[in-house]
Amino acid sequence: MDARLLAGLILVPFMVVFVHAVVHELRRYTSEGRSQYGLTFNEETGTTHVGALAEDESGFDPDSYDPSDYNDPETEARETRPDDGGPARQT
Repeated sequence: MDARLLAGLILVPFMVVFVHAVVHELRRYTSEGRSQYGLTFNEETGTTHVGALAEDESGFDPDSYDPSDYNDPETEARETRPDDGGPARQT
């Protein structure tokens, strides 16, 4: 196989993804206008992702994040007693 053909086959998927992202962003820009992007935090899942921010919002600051503040639904489910639904006693 020719080296150029091999390089082209490797680069084509990346180029397709890039062109798709550009088209998607151009369509969003024409319908919604300018947008500011930043890191957002989802409190329900405890995850962060990059997304568009509203005009009155600021981006999530990872330095101010305290992992002990996250309420894990699985942990909360284990801490309730199945008989009365109340919180289990910590020993």
